[in-house]
Amino acid sequence: MARKRKKPVIELTYNWGVESYDMGNAYGHIALSVDNAAEACERIRQNGGNVTREAGPVKGGSTVIAFVEDPDGYKIELIEAKDAGRGLGN
Repeated sequence: MARKRKKPVIELTYNWGVESYDMGNAYGHIALSVDNAAEACERIRQNGGNVTREAGPVKGGSTVIAFVEDPDGYKIELIEAKDAGRGLGN
């Protein structure tokens, strides 16, 4: 069973190879933990949302992630809760 967190967690990432950002895209994306990434994608899709990467393991690892966009086009990463604290290479 996934460990429940009492407070939200935001994962901060560094984008290698990016020399500068324009105002409005000064970050890559936010990441949220979900119990089931595939189910979350389906709910988002049913409510008119845009899924840009279907749920599945990261390249070279087993952590299950998905990407969606908010109505303004900002990227949101969904990480399955059982994997949220392990790091993406695991």
